[in-house]
Amino acid sequence: MQLHEIIGNSQAALEAANLSYGHGTNNARDEAIWLVLWSLELPLDTDIDEPECANRSITPSAQTAIETLIAQRISTRKPAAYLTRQAWLQGVPFYVDERAIVPRSLIAEALAYGHIDDWLPQPTRRVLDLCTGNASLAVLSAMAYPDAAIDAADLSQPALEVAAINVAQHDMGQRIRLLTSDGLANVHGPYDLVLCNPPYVNQASMEALPAEYLAEPALALAGGTDGMDFIRPLMAQLPDVLSAHGVLVLEIGNERDYFERAFPDLNPIWLPTSAGDDHVLLLTKDMLATSEPTTNT
Repeated sequence: MQLHEIIGNSQAALEAANLSYGHGTNNARDEAIWLVLWSLELPLDTDIDEPECANRSITPSAQTAIETLIAQRISTRKPAAYLTRQAWLQGVPFYVDERAIVPRSLIAEALAYGHIDDWLPQPTRRVLDLCTGNASLAVLSAMAYPDAAIDAADLSQPALEVAAINVAQHDMGQRIRLLTSDGLANVHGPYDLVLCNPPYVNQASMEALPAEYLAEPALALAGGTDGMDFIRPLMAQLPDVLSAHGVLVLEIGNERDYFERAFPDLNPIWLPTSAGDDHVLLLTKDMLATSEPTTNT
């Protein structure tokens, strides 16, 4: 069997299984390519359409390994990253397993493309990655702001164990400090930048999630009835940990309507992302100081 054939067969199997995507790919074709190349230990940017590559012969043992991996993806309904133990964010590899959600935050785009930079104190000295999960945003922050010290905080000790693996793999132990903290309870500012990809999925959406998302820790996803349970106290407390010209960058996914109902007096700056311009917002300390959240009714 040749490479293009095993990719085609894998794609067909995934399509027939009616899976859900969103953890690194958004369709069966890309997922099949990812899993096949990973199984063959080939770079993920391999040009599979180049004739010599497409016609590459696959050994029977390699074919069996690929078919087993595709069968696992179908039978378990787990995100592919949990099977490969690797995910990529802005071209940077990260270790991941079921102790933390699969890294996919759109905040990574804002870091990579400099959408935040004009709002930040220069130089940016201290950054907090709140709800750090596997520490992917903390690592990307350290890369983006080489003069900054990074605190990466999470309530979940298992997630912080995964974070420690990534901090070590990227040799960031001198730059990134891991903290166990329920929200801001155990962090100490002032911070020039706070990044937060919190649990924000509203209750109705949680109940409708496909199996791939239910395989992730609910603690990192579920945000209560309107998705704002974590965010309400966060907004009230943040001015106390931000520097004089500090900035919050917050991801809220598809919950803009709920966010605006919860914080009707805020006028955030919405940052551009590949998913649209209403998924990630920026607020300065001055903006936050004027906020009075509504209660969840």
